[in-house]
Amino acid sequence: MHKIKREKSILGRIDNMSYKLVFILMLPIILSIVFMLVYAAKYHSSIVRMETINSLKTVVTEDIPGCAWDIVSGRETISQSDIYLKIGEVNETIDEITERTGAENRLSLIVASRTMTTLQNYVDKLRDNIRDEVPVVENEKVLEEIRKVSSLVDSMLNDYVAQEITSTAKMSESLMIGVIITAVLEILIIVLALWIRRRTVKATESSVRQPIERLEEAAAQIAEGAFDARIADTDVTELRNLTGQVNTMADKLKSMMDKSNLDAKNLRKAELRTLQAQINPHFLYNTLDAIVWKAEAGEKDEVIQLTSALSDFFRISLSSGADWIPISQEKKHIEGYLTIQQTRYRDIMHYEIDIPDELGDYYILKLLLQPLVENALYHGIKIKRGGGTIRVTGKLEDGYLKFSVRDTGLGMTAEQLHDLNERMKQGQPTVSEGGGGFGLVNVNLRIRLYYNQEDGLKIESNTEGTEVSFKVPCKSREEIFEDESISG
Repeated sequence: MHKIKREKSILGRIDNMSYKLVFILMLPIILSIVFMLVYAAKYHSSIVRMETINSLKTVVTEDIPGCAWDIVSGRETISQSDIYLKIGEVNETIDEITERTGAENRLSLIVASRTMTTLQNYVDKLRDNIRDEVPVVENEKVLEEIRKVSSLVDSMLNDYVAQEITSTAKMSESLMIGVIITAVLEILIIVLALWIRRRTVKATESSVRQPIERLEEAAAQIAEGAFDARIADTDVTELRNLTGQVNTMADKLKSMMDKSNLDAKNLRKAELRTLQAQINPHFLYNTLDAIVWKAEAGEKDEVIQLTSALSDFFRISLSSGADWIPISQEKKHIEGYLTIQQTRYRDIMHYEIDIPDELGDYYILKLLLQPLVENALYHGIKIKRGGGTIRVTGKLEDGYLKFSVRDTGLGMTAEQLHDLNERMKQGQPTVSEGGGGFGLVNVNLRIRLYYNQEDGLKIESNTEGTEVSFKVPCKSREEIFEDESISG
């Protein structure tokens, strides 16, 4: 039995290659993210533990001995003093941190916990002495012991913090090794991806070029009158029907030519001219030339437009390392971004940019507007049935530049808006809140940091869409350079 040859489309081949490349390139990203998250969680946990232990030191070395002194001096009674409450809080915190600490660093905490028991015993003794009206001299001796034991507990807590710092340093070394390994792995995977892409492109090019070349050859032969020329079957979907139609045309031409030979000479010539007028092989030949050109070069206008937009997008994103760029460049940046995105979301996204040209020479911190536009697209327009419009506006008012990005997308619920505002108040940066670049929280932080102002982004959202706006001082090129020279 003959093996059935599987038919593949050009788009299918390209999609298959794209999925493979995306999968391969996503592996190092996923590994890096998981690796970083694990170590970030360990770092955070260690820092929280050390901060918690440091907060106990004042209680142990000052508050508890101070309460004991107040009791001995008669300023407070045992019932009025909160010395037992403080001891209980310290014990509870040490026990909690002990449970969250690795076995290698627990010893200092365990000893500290036992020493706290000794400290409580001395406090109990002080209580009993006061109840039994023991002379003050004896109570002063107990007070001195309480101070010594408190100092001992403080020393143990210091030992624990030192051990945590050592563990964190080792963790940092492991992180560095992991980063190097991950970087090497990413380079190898990128090389592998490029190698696979090259092979796949060559295979795809060969699978497409060969059938087209056969079509060209057959069309040229038919154009020269060789109606016996036939094209071998192909497994490329887009060319399969065309190949069959060309063969069918050649069959019909040959059949008609054979039939015309039986007729009178003039009639055969007339019929041949009629057939050649109806089905012009030269026209088919020229058309196939155009197909080859498009397969190799693509749609020229669209390629030029997207290439230009992409070039502007990345050039302005890099800006030769500059943090501040003219507003004209920021405007061009978002125009390039929206141009690229509109080729993908042509049917659901519309946009308007209303930033007067007279603002173009003023300087602004770069990458403030594009993340807001991206957020409007992915979290507003894209998820709303029927799409919507993104409108970017800018104006100069009372020495301030005011910008707004409004979308007619899905909007946010009151809970989502409250949560976002809380995160911006707390200054929790995110790696991201939407696939590429900075999220709203990051932009809010950058505005407050670089412009040294309390207010960042202002967000208003309802069922009719979302508007994100901000106001920053108007700065000229000279003012930017002057500020940088002063800070430098």
